[in-house]
Amino acid sequence: MAYSVKELYLTLQGEGFHAGRPAVFCRFTGCNLWTGREKDRPTAICQFCDTDFVGTDGDGGGQFETAADLAATIAAIWTGEGVPFVVCTGGEPLLQLDKQLIDAIQAEGFEVAVETNGTIRVPHGVDWICVSPKANTDIVVRTGDELKLVYPQDNLNPEIFDDWHFEHFYLQPMDGGNLTDCRLQAVDYCIQHAKWKLSTQMHKLIGIR
Repeated sequence: MAYSVKELYLTLQGEGFHAGRPAVFCRFTGCNLWTGREKDRPTAICQFCDTDFVGTDGDGGGQFETAADLAATIAAIWTGEGVPFVVCTGGEPLLQLDKQLIDAIQAEGFEVAVETNGTIRVPHGVDWICVSPKANTDIVVRTGDELKLVYPQDNLNPEIFDDWHFEHFYLQPMDGGNLTDCRLQAVDYCIQHAKWKLSTQMHKLIGIR
């Protein structure tokens, strides 16, 4: 299987449980909730996405013909100490991330994390599963390490996740024109519901990718 990657880069994880941890970000092209093109945003299932996942023209991006090729490229980017960490994201990474690639990356010594919208089942072997649910979708991944809910969303209240099996629950204020109000709403909800913790987009606050 060939893999289409928008960009590959070394940074700090900016959100959720692993915020501040060095990581190689592997951003796959494509998503099942939006084409990524602005002309299609009004009819997209997810209309608030702030990520460019179209094409393979980003830093380190390209077409990788084999899992071994992509895994070796990821390994070459890592320059940190400790256990190497890769975050597979998108778009929707599970349109491409498969067991063969997971095994190849782990063979390079990496822990493999995935950030998914939860509408596609996760292949066996992923080390860290982060689900970011979107309203009006059929969410099939209801267990994992981290649930990170962009908040608020119409038709998607945090209460519906009370019985889902995740170790960590985060509310992340929706970025956009009402960010200040969304932050206040998220803070208030977390104060009233101790199960939930606040996730801020640290990378935006300090000016890194």
